[in-house]
Amino acid sequence: MAKDKDKKSKKSARVRAESGGQSFDSLNDPAVLEFIRTGQTQSGVNSNGRKALANMALYRCVTLIAQSVAMLPLNLIHDDEGKQAATDNPLYRLLKKQPNAYQTAYEFRLLMQGWVLQYGNAYARIVRGVGGKVLALHPIHPMQVQAEQNPDFSLRYRITRKDGALLDLDGSQMLHIRDFSDDGIVGISRVKLAKKALGIAFDAETAAESLFQNGVLAGGALSAPSALSDKAYERLKHSLHERHKGADKAGDFMILEEGLKAEKWANTASDAQHIEQRNHQIEEIARLFAVPRPLLMMDDTSWGSGISELGLFFHKYGLLPWLTAWEQALNRSLLNAKEQDRYVFKFNAGALLRGSLKEQAEFFAKALGSGGHGGWLTQNEVREISDSPRIADPEADKLRPPQQGKDRTNKEKDDEPD
Repeated sequence: MAKDKDKKSKKSARVRAESGGQSFDSLNDPAVLEFIRTGQTQSGVNSNGRKALANMALYRCVTLIAQSVAMLPLNLIHDDEGKQAATDNPLYRLLKKQPNAYQTAYEFRLLMQGWVLQYGNAYARIVRGVGGKVLALHPIHPMQVQAEQNPDFSLRYRITRKDGALLDLDGSQMLHIRDFSDDGIVGISRVKLAKKALGIAFDAETAAESLFQNGVLAGGALSAPSALSDKAYERLKHSLHERHKGADKAGDFMILEEGLKAEKWANTASDAQHIEQRNHQIEEIARLFAVPRPLLMMDDTSWGSGISELGLFFHKYGLLPWLTAWEQALNRSLLNAKEQDRYVFKFNAGALLRGSLKEQAEFFAKALGSGGHGGWLTQNEVREISDSPRIADPEADKLRPPQQGKDRTNKEKDDEPD
């Protein structure tokens, strides 16, 4: 009896896994019939999110955020010792260098962040050794994981392996990063939320593909007052092909005979509407991920002085929430209660906010106390931000008082002999 029950549970879990984590209330659920019939949702976007990446705007949004999260320095620091890096803690190297035997820290975070953006959740199994020491983090595809809450409010995770076998893990064995959630247990997939917008975007791309494959794309027409002879027709066709075809012959004058007239075809209103529709869908996808349009390579006019402000916007609204989610998930899952009082995981977002050398020099000068402002960074802190080694001078770890360059210059002039 127990064996049959386990077999039934195993079959149920496999259905959930292969359907991209989509849950069905019963066999009468229309979503079941739709999935069996087409293998996809009603919008035409595969429920596993893989097809969605074929949309270049969505792919750019996902990779832009995922690569940004993956490239930023992630440190384990002493929360009670002047924010110094905890290089003596094994977790420092695990998250900084290599979380498992087959991935770098960059590859691990890139994969995990890409998953949570597509599926709403990212999972990694925590492998622990003697005394609960974290030895490795192994990412598990979201389609293979089902998260549930126990009666005591703790979480458990059921994993469906590729061979169909089931594995149950408790919350202490899983690193779980989730997107916005309506139950606090699993995140909601942005791809599924935007299935209609993505469906329209794919329909627009399909229409464009069909037009280029099957439509007439001639740029104009040559009209004659009467029918051309076969010889004249072949000579005209040969002339067009040899003298005017190709980018290197663009702009050449065409010689027309026998009363021929050239007529250029302009874009129709439907062409303009099609372009407008595709641009609108790109805006919808950009809005979904809080990515400014210029970062999707759309607006040529936005490149210039305003791009710095757009970069700050992306950092504040599109990236910073994810950095916070990562930091808090790592603190919760990898540090015990005692360690949480001493250590904290922290991204160094300054690596993304660095401007030109001139902008950096002006910022660091003010941070060190120039211009009459009190310094808020020490010399060694500035060197760390700029990836330079610390110096042993004790003064390099002290905040400088405000420096009044103008007053000092005037005083030096007053002290000069007449």
